[in-house]
Amino acid sequence: MAKINRRQFMKLAGSSLAIGAIGSAFPSIYKFKEIAGGLNKFDHVVVLMMENRSFDNLLGYLYTPQDPPPNNQPFEGVAYHNLSNPIPPYADSSFMGSVPVHKDSIMNNPNPDPGEEYPHMNTSMFGTVLPDTNRFVDACDMVSPWNVPDTIPSVYPMNGFLTDYINNFKATQGRMPTYSEYRIIMSCFPPEVVPVISTLAKGFAVADHWHCAVPSQTFCNRSFLNSAQSNGNVTNSCPSYTKWQLNTSETIFQRLQSRGHNWKLYFDHLDVFPMSLLIHFNALRPFAHDHVCSMDAFFDDCASGRLPEYTFIEPRMMFFHNDEHPPAPLVGNSNITTFPSSVTPGEKLIHKVYNAIKSSSSSIGNNWQNTLFIITFDEAGGTYDHVQPPSGVQPPGNTTNNEMDFDFKRLGVRVPAILVSAYINSGTVISDNLTHTSIIKTMSEKWNLGHLTQRDLTSPSLQKYLVRQDPRNPSDWPVTKPRQEKIQGDKDFFLDKPMTGFQKDFVSVANALAHGKDTLPSGLNTVGEGISFLKEVIKILKVSYSC
Repeated sequence: MAKINRRQFMKLAGSSLAIGAIGSAFPSIYKFKEIAGGLNKFDHVVVLMMENRSFDNLLGYLYTPQDPPPNNQPFEGVAYHNLSNPIPPYADSSFMGSVPVHKDSIMNNPNPDPGEEYPHMNTSMFGTVLPDTNRFVDACDMVSPWNVPDTIPSVYPMNGFLTDYINNFKATQGRMPTYSEYRIIMSCFPPEVVPVISTLAKGFAVADHWHCAVPSQTFCNRSFLNSAQSNGNVTNSCPSYTKWQLNTSETIFQRLQSRGHNWKLYFDHLDVFPMSLLIHFNALRPFAHDHVCSMDAFFDDCASGRLPEYTFIEPRMMFFHNDEHPPAPLVGNSNITTFPSSVTPGEKLIHKVYNAIKSSSSSIGNNWQNTLFIITFDEAGGTYDHVQPPSGVQPPGNTTNNEMDFDFKRLGVRVPAILVSAYINSGTVISDNLTHTSIIKTMSEKWNLGHLTQRDLTSPSLQKYLVRQDPRNPSDWPVTKPRQEKIQGDKDFFLDKPMTGFQKDFVSVANALAHGKDTLPSGLNTVGEGISFLKEVIKILKVSYSC
């Protein structure tokens, strides 16, 4: 994209009336085709990856038959179907037969956290528990075929989310849930409950068929976003945490570096360690000092036009998490009403990053006109979704002895994904099948990087969705207003909360790196204890950050 001088830029930024007039001469385009200049409409890519929400859970009610997308675009949401999951016969109130999809406004739901490992997702998608001894046990104790049916059906029933939630509740809580406790897995947030992501989804482009790369957990899906592979892994911790030390394949960060392009990973230093550095430690350790920066540095760099060509943002995952991950099990906890919501802080983070990009106005670096902002989620985390993931996708091609015999020929459950750009019309719905490696493919096309694995080589690109010939002025961009939810409790309150299973995995990988151990360090139970341990680990590993 050609740079504009300061006078031209200020004239462009200040003339919303002129831009509006120009924009009105071009009708909205919703049937996508390859646009020759698509790659020339951005110079900077910013990716914010959140945690563990399905498309239906956050955006299933975004559009309805009463409030459809513009120009009669198709939209695969829950309001267009009569959706439910059957109640297993051994569950409370099984006589009711099924639980329908319904609206929810409790920001801590689902509580407790659903199962999200590969065997759990197989039950969710296929409705099977195979063998039956897998029913009420931890995922790492499950056995072959890990709930995969003998013959994978051509049409996935997507009818086991409720069954798996009940099974996992029994495994983690030591008792069967009541009807009111398990029905929440079928709940989805209406737009007014998640106003930031809903506003951006309607104000720019929502991808309603963006699937996570692996039908499983955080580490493998984030690894696919970074390197188009997961070293054959499909869980965070089975059978060990030390397996991530073998995850040494080239990342998109290294490829950019080797081709003369700049990048940075931004995260909240309260977390001590960014997730990407943990799961790609041997590959990214040499770059940590100069390329891993704080969120304060992100906002400064964005405002001053110093963002790199590729920016990857990780939400806060440990202290007072704003990643939207469901909270630690709070069933029976008297402090449930004072625990920070799992969705509202994430909404505020998305709001802040979006507005930083919207207000950026450098004439020589990043600005609102030349930045493509992508919001997505690593995986669905066991929350309900009704759309079958694509099968027949290309495996990475560099995995052997894959964990739990997974062949990587199918994607995982849909996750929310929003594309924000001055060259995207409001009210756009993208119904093509997309996935995390579509981001790598797009950057590879933009900067002639070549492919990392067969997966990103065969993934669809995002460049064709930047269809406008004229940029939308920020005055035409939507205004986001996060919900103001009062959070009670001081810093010590949050530090004293028990770690979630995900946070325990986070700390355990650090323990594997520093001490070669495959378990959570003994005596670490609370968030504060986990953070203190991470501070010791970075000293042992001699990790430092310059920004």
